[in-house]
Amino acid sequence: MQMQSREEVFALVRAHLADELDVEPEQIEEGTRFREDLEADSLDLYTLVQELEDTYAVRIPDEQAAEILTVGQAVDYVLAHNGQA
Repeated sequence: MQMQSREEVFALVRAHLADELDVEPEQIEEGTRFREDLEADSLDLYTLVQELEDTYAVRIPDEQAAEILTVGQAVDYVLAHNGQA
């Protein structure tokens, strides 16, 4: 799988969250926090992790997923671990 650009990964994460959480995509920025800003619950975050793992062939262990608090951190993780599943 070819490496995605930061913009592509961010666009996918933003589209997924907007759809899943029923918010406007424009509300989601790199610094947007999942729980505080988007009111995402554990199931929402689990679904996002599954989506990222399936789409980008990354493995996100639970401990590391718990440390990903913002949209930008999720994008950084995918870019750092792309194709390492």
